[in-house]
Amino acid sequence: MTILLQVYVFILAAFLGYQLISRVPALLHTPLMSATNAIAGISLVGSLIAAGGRYGTVATILGFIAVVMATINVVGGFLITNRMLGMFKKGDGAPKSHGK
Repeated sequence: MTILLQVYVFILAAFLGYQLISRVPALLHTPLMSATNAIAGISLVGSLIAAGGRYGTVATILGFIAVVMATINVVGGFLITNRMLGMFKKGDGAPKSHGK
């Protein structure tokens, strides 16, 4: 019974996450992504606990999948934030030097 409950929670979380992110307007997506990197980091820690907690084979497999997805989310969030911050630099995109 616990395996079925774990799969149910996993599928429900994936569905709700997709529905929430897909309804965010494009103008708000980048600031939202940078703000939710901390939440994705917490998800990464939770998925590491689920993957290595010896709760069973299914929990380990789902935990591993969650680790991969959360890692992609965190890395993607940082890349998007970095790209957004790069849009605010002046000139040809090269970093400004303060000494000259």
